[in-house]
Amino acid sequence: MLETSIPARLDRLPWSAWHWRVVIALGVSWLLDGLEVTVVGSLGPALERPDTLGLTAGEIGWAASAYIGGAVLGALFFGRLADSLGRKRMFLVTLVVYLVATVLTALSFNIWSFAICRFFTGFGIGGEYAAINSAIDELIPARVRGTVDLAINGSFWVGAAMGAGLSIVLLEPAWLGAHYGWRLAFLLGGVLGFAILLVRRHVPESPRWLIRHGRTDEAERVVAAIEREVAARRGPLPAVSERLAMRALPSPGWLEIARLMATRYRRRAVLGLVLMASQALFYNAIFFTYALVLARFYDVPEQDVGYYIFPFALGNFLGPLVLGRLFDSVGRRRMIALTYAIAGLGLIATGRAFAADVLTPAELSLCWSAIFFVASAAASSAYLTVSEVFPVEMRAISISLFYAAGTALGGFAGPPLYGAIIETGSRDALFAAYALAGVLMCAAAAVAAWIGVDAERRSLEQVCPPLGCDLPA
Repeated sequence: MLETSIPARLDRLPWSAWHWRVVIALGVSWLLDGLEVTVVGSLGPALERPDTLGLTAGEIGWAASAYIGGAVLGALFFGRLADSLGRKRMFLVTLVVYLVATVLTALSFNIWSFAICRFFTGFGIGGEYAAINSAIDELIPARVRGTVDLAINGSFWVGAAMGAGLSIVLLEPAWLGAHYGWRLAFLLGGVLGFAILLVRRHVPESPRWLIRHGRTDEAERVVAAIEREVAARRGPLPAVSERLAMRALPSPGWLEIARLMATRYRRRAVLGLVLMASQALFYNAIFFTYALVLARFYDVPEQDVGYYIFPFALGNFLGPLVLGRLFDSVGRRRMIALTYAIAGLGLIATGRAFAADVLTPAELSLCWSAIFFVASAAASSAYLTVSEVFPVEMRAISISLFYAAGTALGGFAGPPLYGAIIETGSRDALFAAYALAGVLMCAAAAVAAWIGVDAERRSLEQVCPPLGCDLPA
């Protein structure tokens, strides 16, 4: 057994410039995902042109599924490595994978090369989720963990706005136009990834991960350096008496993880799967085909699609930013149930209005902006939940498993299914698909209210003691 005060020392730190650097360096992975998803969504109509790739709406949907499939496999592959080899190694490697793949996407020449490049772009982004969410939760003080996590997840929509802006500028016929503009959009994503790589090198390894591997001296040096920097700006830090007793254990194997999920953490496993799957269908099925709906049902020109995505992205970004602090004050269980229910009911109501053809494209965008103001906070809370309710020894792989399972169940089939429905031109069929996503969100709200975990303002070790801890889980 070893005893350490490091978790309590990290949680008692006042917010500082050091925390801002961590948030910016690591949280930008969500921005990259938003950029990638929106660039493809905004460029969808342009990619259907014969002078670009000449894709159909269904093929664009399948390319989106290739991206999601890559993200699923990347999460599983790198999530396991993040638990065994470390958070820092993985959040550097996964960024390099993303950078190379998105540059190669700009050089694709048909549906197959485009889909393969999208797969590996997703492979890198999926790996980011496991390493990044683990590191952020283990470095951010418990009292603001929910607020910070949701705000970081909401940065996806900063990337979405950037993608929409790129599509407007790069598809402008008077400048580059669709023929070259779509390629430059992906090249610029690679430039951004390289800049982030330079910043991310200076983020330390998670001290909590170092402790569970018995590297206590290294963990002490990391935390002491953080404390010196924070104290220099914020004054003397309060003393800490709370100590954690635990054993350094190797990463559990797949069979042991499966056993723990089926027994000790069964209720938490059900909660994580339901939250992740419902929000994945809600988002992936709708957002990946957003531009196609505007073009097919409202005849919005391809170069103008980005204008409609701006208010949508703004609502999604502001939702977690404004509502995030309530997840730390009102509580996880209440806020998760409330946001999931409101989002589900709102989509059903708006889908019905869309089917009745009583909304203009601007009105539809505003309605969805309001709905996803709440839905964005709900979706972000799913990632927050699966990153804090499992022990440190299997935190990254738990995030990976639930992201993969939820995405496979709720997101993988969504884009091609919705793309095929859009090609039929039937508003009623599309409403039925929207209603399904809304009903599943309401069901997830009920599950959260029933078996949700009250993790607000509690240290990760109190929410779920490490497997090597002498406290019961």
